[in-house]
Amino acid sequence: MIPIRDVIPSRTTPFVTIALIVTNVLVFLWMPATDSVDFDRLIRAWGVTPAGFTLSSVATALFIHAGLGHLCSNMLFLWIFGDNVEDRMGHGRYLLFYLVCGLAAALLQVAVDPDSLVPMVGASGAIAGVLGAYLVLFPQSRVLTLVFIVLVEVPAVLLLGVWFATQLLSGLGALAVVRPEDMGGVAFWAHAGGFAAGAALVLLFRRPERMRVEWWDQAAG
Repeated sequence: MIPIRDVIPSRTTPFVTIALIVTNVLVFLWMPATDSVDFDRLIRAWGVTPAGFTLSSVATALFIHAGLGHLCSNMLFLWIFGDNVEDRMGHGRYLLFYLVCGLAAALLQVAVDPDSLVPMVGASGAIAGVLGAYLVLFPQSRVLTLVFIVLVEVPAVLLLGVWFATQLLSGLGALAVVRPEDMGGVAFWAHAGGFAAGAALVLLFRRPERMRVEWWDQAAG
């Protein structure tokens, strides 16, 4: 299932979401070819390696992607769901929320596999936090989704619930795998951790006045 757009209009311009997408794209264009030795060195220097975890690596890893497909899928989810979450939090709170979710995601992955030498990169953990927040804020929303070759409106609770369950079950399956690379190098626990952190922290970061339907009319007037 590939999400296309949701049905919740954003009442403000999502400056932070746009800036995050642009930054991720520019970093990807700046990076060396993904099949090069230089790229491998960059991943190891700037990615989050559990066995050598540092806070600075979390900040850099959030803007590095392992390939075009990795980048495009992450940015698609951020674009569809990020604008509404940013609208309900405000720009500054949303940016802080995004970074905190990215940190929470990395910490859970490190806690599950602290001795791993496989570096983690990508914005998936932080974006998973955005998905968790969206599910809490808009449980009745629907998402226009491409299912095989048919466009259908899918309840957001179903789409995001299935996504979270997939990450959680895949993470549990990864615990039985001897070599992390056998799971394709996907940090499933980071995804699950980011989602859970976002669903919990949204109650702290959301701005109550922005939850009212009439908020934007009052602000515009």
